[in-house]
Amino acid sequence: MQKYTANTIVYAIIQRSIRGILPAILLTIAVFPFAVYCQKPDARLAVRVKDLADIEGVRSNQLVGYGLVVGLNRTGDKVQQNLYARQTLQNLLERMGISTPAASLKPENIATVLVTATLPPFVRQGSKIDVTVSSIGDARSLQGGTLILTPLKGIDGNVYAVAQGSVSIGGISAGTQGNSVEINHPTVGRMPNGATVEKVVATELAANNQITLVLRNEDFSTAARLNLVIDGAFGVGTAKALDGRNVEVTLPAKFASNRVAFIAELENLRLTPDKIAKIIINERTGTIVMGSEVRIASAAISQGGVTVKIGTTYDIVQPTALSKGGETAIVPNTTVDVKEKKVESVVLPDGATVDEVVRGLRTLGVSARDIISILQAIKSAGAMNAELELQ
Repeated sequence: MQKYTANTIVYAIIQRSIRGILPAILLTIAVFPFAVYCQKPDARLAVRVKDLADIEGVRSNQLVGYGLVVGLNRTGDKVQQNLYARQTLQNLLERMGISTPAASLKPENIATVLVTATLPPFVRQGSKIDVTVSSIGDARSLQGGTLILTPLKGIDGNVYAVAQGSVSIGGISAGTQGNSVEINHPTVGRMPNGATVEKVVATELAANNQITLVLRNEDFSTAARLNLVIDGAFGVGTAKALDGRNVEVTLPAKFASNRVAFIAELENLRLTPDKIAKIIINERTGTIVMGSEVRIASAAISQGGVTVKIGTTYDIVQPTALSKGGETAIVPNTTVDVKEKKVESVVLPDGATVDEVVRGLRTLGVSARDIISILQAIKSAGAMNAELELQ
């Protein structure tokens, strides 16, 4: 009879435990990378809140002004033909204290332009913004020109900025009308930091300790997910989805004195937006763009055609030798050739994607325009539950 000491019993227990635990450890080591790999697609699809939504009230404003570009090398407006160009120049000289009849003004080194700019939010007086200068007359080029002080107004008629400075263009125009060279677009120029802000648009951030996130694409599922993500980060009740586009967010008490920090954390939260089944078709270029959520029910597609070629050749018939009264004649010879293309068929299983359909049709040699027609027919047949947008 074998005797078991205390050390032997303890050793046996440890050995059996290791044999039971080791497979579990090995299985965990083998499965963990697979689980991490499976989670990677979802992590890649998650985007920041700032890429999905805007804050209500935080917006830019458009400005426009009418001005005059001077210093052109005889490439400006034909002032003797453009009445408003003469009037503009006359008004400018009168403001300088020079009185000159408009009929006597015939320079070719000025151009009337429209000046446009975008006033971003939160700018202050003295800030610099970029402007675009575009010719509205018959000037050939704005190269080397200088924009004279031009007020930029908003939709309410108030002046919010003034622009002045050298115009930079990305094009070249040289030569005369009979022999000229033109590169890019020389009648539109840019002025980086060319305007100075004189009046600001008041923007109230987080009024009543609340902000509203406005989704760029309306979707109830995405709005609901955004609500859950915000509540999970800052506490239940912080967010409230009002509809499929607007989510109201209440400022937490600990961020009452630091609203910018709260908005910064809010914008960097990540979520996976919901995707709608949609296909974009551009018939002019034959481009098809589709989402991965588009599915097609079971359907069969046949594609084929008949080609008919009709040709006419002319034969010259000569009279026989020593014949009397014979004349040379031209006899038309018409041929008809009919070729029927073999009908190709594609059977789609239930749940096939549009990508599989397009690849299957490509293998049959179907053109892009025929594929567009087939997709429209599938939609009309009720086999594709997706939004079809034609451009």
